[in-house]
Amino acid sequence: MVEFIQNLIGDDKIATLIMSFIPLIELKGGIIFARGASLNFFESFGLSYLGSTVAFIPVFFLLVPILNLLKKIKWFNAFADKIELFFKDKADAALKKAEKSGKKAHTEKFYKILGTFIFVAIPLPMTGVWTGTAVAVFLGLKFKDAILPVVIGNFIAGAIISVLAEIILAASGNLAILDYVLYGLFALAAVMLILVIVKISLKKKTAEEK
Repeated sequence: MVEFIQNLIGDDKIATLIMSFIPLIELKGGIIFARGASLNFFESFGLSYLGSTVAFIPVFFLLVPILNLLKKIKWFNAFADKIELFFKDKADAALKKAEKSGKKAHTEKFYKILGTFIFVAIPLPMTGVWTGTAVAVFLGLKFKDAILPVVIGNFIAGAIISVLAEIILAASGNLAILDYVLYGLFALAAVMLILVIVKISLKKKTAEEK
């Protein structure tokens, strides 16, 4: 997988930036690819962090306008409603998780910021800048309130993945092991995409039944 991407793009640093920008792959895939391509720890982390963090701007400013536009188009309005409902549920779940971890004395805004931060900082499937920014948008956070939890959360997620990659390398002593990890990440991303599509489709049906 690493060699294929290297041959496809031709420059390891540009490939890292591109991969880390792609939804579902994001920071996790960028770091694993970069280390597998023999970029050092700081290059891998820095380029992947940059490529994934940049996604915050277009997602924050374009997500709602694009969904509103799709709602006006006959063939896409149902799909747009499903997407919006999916992200609203994600936002509600993130807020509830933050409220459980904090004190009741804090404001709702604090919990929204904390929920966004936690969502982005934990490097699990379907978490990251793309979904985390969507969560911030549907929580109603302003740009100045959303950017720090996303940026800092992404930094922490990157540090976790980078350390895990180094542990894997130290245990195996072979860069080739990261190629298999990358295959696994791509396979997981494909599975998660299918599950999300199915889940979004069922969301609308459930809403109509209610």
